Order: sequence, then C-alpha cells, then structure tokens
Amino acid sequence: MAHACCGPGYASPEAATKAEREKVLYTVALYTGSSIVEPDYLATLDVDPNSPTYAQVIHRLPMPYVGDELHHFGWNACSSCHGDASKSRRFMVIPGQRSSRIHIVDTADIKAPKLHKVIEPEEIKEKTNLTAPHTVHCLADGHVMISMLGDSEGNGPGGFLLLDENFDIAGRWERKADGMRFNYDFWYQPRHNIMVSSEWAAPKTYYPGFDLNDVAAGNYGHQLHFWDWSKHEIIQSFDLDQEGLIPLEVRFHHNPDSTHGFVGAALSSNVWHWHKSNGHWQVEKVIDVPSVEVEGWPIPVPSLITDILISMDDRYVYFSNWLHGDIRQYDITDPSHPKLTGQVWVGGLLGKTAEIQSHKLTGGPQMLQLSLDGKRLYVTNSLFSTWDNQFYPDIAKAGSYLLQIDCDTENGGLKINENFFVDFGKEPAGPSRAHEMRYPGGDSTSDIWI
Repeated sequence: MAHACCGPGYASPEAATKAEREKVLYTVALYTGSSIVEPDYLATLDVDPNSPTYAQVIHRLPMPYVGDELHHFGWNACSSCHGDASKSRRFMVIPGQRSSRIHIVDTADIKAPKLHKVIEPEEIKEKTNLTAPHTVHCLADGHVMISMLGDSEGNGPGGFLLLDENFDIAGRWERKADGMRFNYDFWYQPRHNIMVSSEWAAPKTYYPGFDLNDVAAGNYGHQLHFWDWSKHEIIQSFDLDQEGLIPLEVRFHHNPDSTHGFVGAALSSNVWHWHKSNGHWQVEKVIDVPSVEVEGWPIPVPSLITDILISMDDRYVYFSNWLHGDIRQYDITDPSHPKLTGQVWVGGLLGKTAEIQSHKLTGGPQMLQLSLDGKRLYVTNSLFSTWDNQFYPDIAKAGSYLLQIDCDTENGGLKINENFFVDFGKEPAGPSRAHEMRYPGGDSTSDIWI
C-alpha cells in the first residue's frame, strides 16, 4: 500500500501512528493437527466497526495442499522501502512451518487475496539445505529474508533464506554463524549495523510436542545472537541460561536510532531488555512472571510468554502468557524498569477469565497484533498444532477465538471489547485454529525503518 509520493509504508514510526485505522485483518487458519483433512487457509476479517460484516471472516484463501501448518508470515515490502516509489506492499509471503512450502499471495484485491506462486520444499532443500520457515522480513534492497529453523533432516541450527524480488531462491543470508545452536525470530536495526536473533529448538524436537526431558537434555535454546548486519556474521552471543529458556519473539524499538529491544523467554517466563551502552551490547532481565501451582500438574506451571510486541511509539510493551491466560501491558518509558499498567484474562489454565458473548474461552492468549495507533490489540489462541493438542486439546474441537482488546494509551490499561468476537469454531469446513495476524497497511511487528 503506497502513501503520499513514496513507496510502501510510512516515513517514520510517528507517521505510522497517524495512519488510517485498520479495516481489514488477515490471519492464517489451520486444520493441520486436527481430524479435518482440509488445507490451511488465509482468512480475511472485517475489523471496521461501521461495516455490516464487522468481526466476521469475509474471505478464505485455501492453500493448494493439506498439512502445511501455516504459522508466521510477512510482506514483500514495508517501511524499509518507503523511499523507493517503485516498491509496493502487495505480496504476502506465507510459509508452512511443517511442510517448508512457501506461498506467495497477491493482495491486489485487499479483501480477496489470490495465490500468486508456490515455492516447493524440495527446491529449498536442494539449493539451501534449509527447512521449517518462520519469521519473514522484507529488506530494503528488495529481498525477502526468512528465518529457517532446521536443515533438510530437521536438525538445528538452521539459517536464513533469501528470496529475490521475483520470489526466486537467492541463497542463504548468513556467512558466519559460529555458536548458533538453534534459530527462531530476528529483527534488524541498520543504523546500528545490527541484527538480533533468538532460539527455539530443532524442528525434530518441537514438531512432536513438548517433552520436559528435552529441556534437561539441552535441546531447547537459551541464547540471543547479535549479528553484524553488513557482514552477515555473529559478533556476540548472550547465554541467558536457565533464566532465559526458549527466547522467542525479538522486538527492537521502532525508532531506528534506538538500540533498545526486548525478548520474551517462553519457558522461563521472563522478559529481557537489550541495549548498547559505551559501545557494547548489554542484556538484562527486567520482568519475571512467577510460576503457579495448578492441581494435577507435576511442576509449578510457567506462564509461557509466547508473544511480545512494542507499540509504535515505543512507550508500551505487550506480552501474552499462554498457559496462565493473561495479557499484560507495561510502560517501558524507562526500558530497564518496566511498569505494569494493564492486564486482562482471556482463557488459560488458572480459570480467571469470564465468558465473552456467551463463549467460554478455550486455550490461552497467544499471538498479538497491535493497531498502528496503539489503541486496539488483537489476540488469537493457537500456538502450534501439537502443542495445542497437548496443553489445550479442546481448541481442535472448539476452534480458535480472535479477540480485540482496547488499550488506554494515555494512562495505561486494557479492556476486552465485548462487541468483537470471531469464532473460528463456526468455519464452513469445521473448527480451525488462528495464529499470526497482519493488516494490509502495515502493523507493529512487520515494519522496520532504515
């Protein structure tokens, strides 16, 4: 989507906060891991409160094959290309985490996207020896970069796949990855010539589900890696050890001059802050969410922080506790001392949530997406099919919820919008699971400024 006289996105994060309110939301919806033999699909949702189809799925684009496990996805262009009028935010790159197939979807018709191209996993393996695509970010030079979590056999550490402007495979991005045992998410900040990446595990470890024995065996990640962005090599790694098990989403401040960023460690259930001081990168733990005793569980239950994001004005951080069931808002004006300003309960194991529109909330809050103005937070409840089936087996039968939380951006605070409830249990082919979300005009986790 073009704005003003330039390319896609916005001139600055501040300009993004003043963009038109989102009217359409995309999410991936899955049948992988359920008893329904149908392809996963891209769902288009109406999020315009003035529309007669508000809070409804208005279009479904099924993928060509069954069993992809659509997961995270991104764009061919974002604000990193704002200065190039020849670029446009038109194509979505939607990988299958389990199939390693990559779908290119054309959103020229915003409400009814069409499949443009499919990159088969055999070609990716042959040319790069990579599988299990995860995070998608566009680069300012027209390439699309995707973190890949495994090799052709499903072993770590994986690497980074590059696609050119025609969505042909251009090779691997990394040149020197010494010390990287696993891969997961990444975010780059070119003004500081830096990229940060995190670690989940090898696909053959997490594909079948979660096994506590794998933690003891060291099969889950606990490192953050800082890369020289221009040389494509790791320059420093931080071992978060047992206090930082499974660091997942990494989020830099949107201000491209800032060196501050955050990552949520899922299993350890804490939040870490990084920044550059006196020429050196530093990492510190700034939030702990205590585990809770739950009847029938052999160990105190961790909150499991599975997603985290930063508001476009860099004032608030939001994260989801998938097992406990709450979403939290912290004021990060002082990044080393976040202040809890809001909390809502939307499912989870602790039983603290109320029904919404007479719906019992199955599962816990998982993926988050925040509007550009910071006032509306959308949330889905599916994590990964085998992990869903292990911890919340009812999601496969009931389908996902997609909720919207109102955010107080002045004084802090969160409140569930009781008028918005998308029930993926009522889908035409049967209940499906919803995961990551994107807006056509950009959002709080896809746009990067150079």
